[in-house]
Amino acid sequence: MKIQLSILLVSYTILHSTAYGEENRHTIFAGNFSAEKLSSITPKDWSTLKFDGIEQHTAYFLSRDNGQVVLKAVSNASASGFIRKISIDPAQYPVLSWRWKIDKLVKNADIKTKQGDDYPARLYITFDYDLSRLSGWESFKIELYKSVHGEYPPLAALNYVWDNKHPVGFSTANAYTNRVQMLVAQSGTKHVGNWVEQKVNIYEDYKRVFGEVPLKITAVAIMTDTDNTKESATAYYGDIRFHKK
Repeated sequence: MKIQLSILLVSYTILHSTAYGEENRHTIFAGNFSAEKLSSITPKDWSTLKFDGIEQHTAYFLSRDNGQVVLKAVSNASASGFIRKISIDPAQYPVLSWRWKIDKLVKNADIKTKQGDDYPARLYITFDYDLSRLSGWESFKIELYKSVHGEYPPLAALNYVWDNKHPVGFSTANAYTNRVQMLVAQSGTKHVGNWVEQKVNIYEDYKRVFGEVPLKITAVAIMTDTDNTKESATAYYGDIRFHKK
């Protein structure tokens, strides 16, 4: 069973928090995959995120597609993420853009159930959270986590997904936790097999789904997973950027 994103960082090795240099004063790269060399196998400053209880992991590696270096993900009844810790103020850089491509949909995925929580491609953005808003029991669990891992887990996240049936713009709480909000960025078969350019306003999306202003962005993660449905999927991820409005 997949772990909810409220404890998403439980099982990965703690990374150093640094930001990519700016492409210019208006743009920050979170994933500069096109500038990587294939000999590196995986991009710098990114790391595999594995989940407790899941033995089969998605493979992430640099590949070339249409003459450009991209990140390729291959999942066969497997689940793991690929994560980059980063510190960005979403009020200053509210616009997120990326490219992605999938080979097929996850047929039996269902955004509303734990059993269907699989996607050929998804992009997570995690945020800092005001701990004073937590209940006593939640605070206890969070402090326990920090005592074990040396840092607080992400307590709020936007999850942009390529869904199989819900329309673009649809949003709902994650089946595991309402601290993760699912937003359909792409849907259906129309663009399967083709590169799709995406651009969203994460600052406005956060306010809409959480009803409050976001704090700092703490990480960016991608995930191609089919562990619940036992299907397979291949996805390609292009450069990921944050832009000033």
